[in-house]
Amino acid sequence: MNTAAHHINIDVVTAYIQEQSDPNDKRFVFAYTITIKNSGQVPAKLLTRHWLITDANGKVQEVRGDGVVGEQPYLQPGQGFRYSSGAVLETPVGSMQGSYQMIADDGSLFDAPISPFSLAVPGVVH
Repeated sequence: MNTAAHHINIDVVTAYIQEQSDPNDKRFVFAYTITIKNSGQVPAKLLTRHWLITDANGKVQEVRGDGVVGEQPYLQPGQGFRYSSGAVLETPVGSMQGSYQMIADDGSLFDAPISPFSLAVPGVVH
């Protein structure tokens, strides 16, 4: 596989949603906004997502599904797609990581890895 042909950049911004959270009930709600950019040379479509969401107790939620927010974005080289979603943890700190399975116009399937990122209530992690 030509890695220059298939290259997806993924940027993540997270936020703690205090209004929807209830620390007394071990409910910590986080939003994340993800920007997916096709930095490769071949158009590609996002087929599926795979997430591992881990809280501070080591509890792991595994999420698999088609597309993101009900869509399977098709990205030309240089094109991006941004969406927001959320996660609920039982602890004020956790992390997410995963991958998107992509299919390129040349027929090759490849994974676009999503590096681990933190979910944390402000002031909890220094």
